[in-house]
Amino acid sequence: MKTLNIRYFQHVSFEGLGCIEKWAQLNGHKLTSTKFYEDAYLPDINNIDWLIIMGGPMSAYEEDKFAWLKEEKKFIRQAVENGKTVIGICLGSQLLAAALGAKVYPNKEKEIGWFDVELTLDGKDNKLFKEFESKFKVFHWHGDTFDLPQGAVHLAQTDNCKNQAFLYKDKVLGLQFHFEATEQTLADMVENGKSELANGSFIQSEAEILNSRNYIEANNSKMFEILNRLSQVE
Repeated sequence: MKTLNIRYFQHVSFEGLGCIEKWAQLNGHKLTSTKFYEDAYLPDINNIDWLIIMGGPMSAYEEDKFAWLKEEKKFIRQAVENGKTVIGICLGSQLLAAALGAKVYPNKEKEIGWFDVELTLDGKDNKLFKEFESKFKVFHWHGDTFDLPQGAVHLAQTDNCKNQAFLYKDKVLGLQFHFEATEQTLADMVENGKSELANGSFIQSEAEILNSRNYIEANNSKMFEILNRLSQVE
């Protein structure tokens, strides 16, 4: 595996790379970041191999509140057009979908907690998810959803939210859920998002979320496998 220059976009202090940071360190990759809550410095597109876009409580369409969103989406589109490997997680997947021309909008209900995600037929056959179980528990924290970008392959869904994962041109991956969550990032999200843990059909309590930490290891293992497989795509 060659050494990669990985740039990640972080939108709030409590939603970092999670286990992706460990994977990068274990494989000797170089990590640099743009932290939009501190500054909006964007790199030279020619100096990165991968772009990873993390989550956050804002919406992809809130450009009036977060001025940097417009330039961020423009850069994401540029990264895709330049053949970079791009991964969007939660808000990151919504920004990726928007950058590819798809609509992002509020889902009918928020989805917060550990819920099953099910692979589509294309997901089961896809090289990134091949040999995964057809249904498995993942951590969700989102109120928005998106239409599938034109030309993208639909990989996963839940009862509450149809578009949970997609792949575009073999190396551009959107994940609505959090494979990357560690015990620390899970605790950080709960601590900073307690106000959202209200009554809802797909909203778990703080105790339910934190008492399901036994799923983290399997989720992180899947994240590692996907990252390894993406690193083999030319």
